[in-house]
Amino acid sequence: MDYGEPSSYMVLEQGVDVISSDGDQVGVVKHVLADEEEDIFDGIVVDTRLGPGGLVFVDASQVAEIYERAVLLSIDAAAAGALPKPSANPAVVEHHGVEDVEGKLRRAWNAISGR
Repeated sequence: MDYGEPSSYMVLEQGVDVISSDGDQVGVVKHVLADEEEDIFDGIVVDTRLGPGGLVFVDASQVAEIYERAVLLSIDAAAAGALPKPSANPAVVEHHGVEDVEGKLRRAWNAISGR
């Protein structure tokens, strides 16, 4: 599959395919979560085609590569099916290191809700 040239989260567009590490299309990019002033990429909100569908949050650490026409994940389709949904008040998330997953989920919710 031709995904185009390597790209950046800064120019990633809505509707770009999201591909799992095992090659399945799991959805399309709905929103990019980033602080461009600080050059910090938090992750993406994906409109998923797995199970009942809906929006899920993919943390930046789960994004392997970004191309013009696809985002490649470092997780397989089964793991993508278990990704958290963005919410205004996310459940307590176990922290692994310095990442602020709850804050990222809150920013994801704010981005999709227009807050």
